[in-house]
Amino acid sequence: MRLCSEGKRHPRPKAFVPLALAGLVAAFALAGCGTATQTLSSKSDSVAIEPGTAPPAGQEKAPAGGQGAPASAPDGAKATGPEVAALPPTGGAPDGRIELTPPPGVKPVIRVALLLPLTGSHADLGRGMLNAAQLALFSMASDEMALLPFDTKGTPEGAAQAARQALDGGARLILGPVFSTSVQAVAPVAQGRGVQVVSFSNNGAVAGNGVYVMGFAPQSQVRRVMAYARSRGLRRFVAMLPEGPFGDLVAQTLQTVMPELGLELKTVVRYRGRTTAALSPLVQGIADYAQRRAALLKRRKELAALGTEDAKRELKRLERRDTLGDVDFDAVFLPQGGPGLMALAPLLRFYDVDPRKVRVLGTVDWNDPVLATEPALYGGWFAAPPPSARTAFDAAYKSAFGKPALAVASLAYDATALAAVLVRRNGAPAVAAVGGAGTVPVPGSMPGGGGVFSLEAMTSPSGFAGADGIFRLLPSGLVERGYAIMEVRARRFVVVSPAPRTFQKLSN
Repeated sequence: MRLCSEGKRHPRPKAFVPLALAGLVAAFALAGCGTATQTLSSKSDSVAIEPGTAPPAGQEKAPAGGQGAPASAPDGAKATGPEVAALPPTGGAPDGRIELTPPPGVKPVIRVALLLPLTGSHADLGRGMLNAAQLALFSMASDEMALLPFDTKGTPEGAAQAARQALDGGARLILGPVFSTSVQAVAPVAQGRGVQVVSFSNNGAVAGNGVYVMGFAPQSQVRRVMAYARSRGLRRFVAMLPEGPFGDLVAQTLQTVMPELGLELKTVVRYRGRTTAALSPLVQGIADYAQRRAALLKRRKELAALGTEDAKRELKRLERRDTLGDVDFDAVFLPQGGPGLMALAPLLRFYDVDPRKVRVLGTVDWNDPVLATEPALYGGWFAAPPPSARTAFDAAYKSAFGKPALAVASLAYDATALAAVLVRRNGAPAVAAVGGAGTVPVPGSMPGGGGVFSLEAMTSPSGFAGADGIFRLLPSGLVERGYAIMEVRARRFVVVSPAPRTFQKLSN
């Protein structure tokens, strides 16, 4: 394996520790595994990964920011090879192509580009994701794979330029970029060369035609949490969604998912901002607070007029009530996390939505320990990656780099590990076309079979298991994930429905 970047050294993990994960494994048919030990060896203007011994701990430097030539990595990183899916067999070289066989003892190198914002305002994000990619590379990749980081500078123009440089350098798969606008800029460049893109965006609008979005898109989350709610007897739902593209996508997903599950979506309310003045009238409306308050006052007046002992006892029971009667729904869906959720959730109780009768539901955006301090969310359910897998990734990352992983760093880990698994499973001699100026590498066979990163291999229905649980890329470009259901309790989250371990049941 190689990590490439203009012959300059990238930060070394302080001490590489193999992940206590299953690696990136197929969730269906499994094959054998192996081990490898890697270190650094300088070659002219590059530094490649070769067998050797581990470096001293505590050596970490700022990323070089160079583009696409070998750089350093965890020396002596001993790692257990991943279990590999029995993916569809690769075919022969396309017509008109020549299959090049390397000399004895020399393995062909399959180049994978990694497009990240390594400079600019999002450099910290890029560096964190690069670290995670290294963690996957040196725990899983074979000598046949080279990872080439390129700096997108956090802009669409920088991303397009990085993609062109990567493809000119022979990249057969692009991992990244992060932002949807950058993905839009990279897509035509990659499509023109027949190379697939595994982006870190969660915007499904940029997916398709060989572009995948690895981010946590809401579609699978909505289906998972609604299916679980149905299994617990909930049937009537209201949703409060933020205005904007995210809310639009969730609204569209609800319109599809709810009828399929036989659930009733009574009301969808859209909101902007997170001030009490803006949110209170909306919550008051879905809670039917004014009418229920009026019903209580009317009943109190009737009981006072009766004056009987029974009426007095009932009147006493109603003293602490704000409203009379229940709301006409079983659950409220609040997909937004962060300060917006912290502002919205307490208003449900304030307007007398009884948490003993109405469940609050959410998405992976709730997966923030700060939210477990909000009593209004206690008992709420949300879809999230299985915490056991993520815990192992976080522990390995912190051990290697001395600091916690960013929330999205696991996307880079899983994407790099996916590439490594496919190279190990489908690695083959380089295929080249004969041209006037010589030979050029054939890219990743985006339309179909034959390549290491063929459509069939990338979209294996078995899927893979990574730092955020099982996932599989779909031909549409979206990613399907296996989520757990978490319940919010006082200062902690508890798994109430484990994540699936395979896609078999989900496909049946």
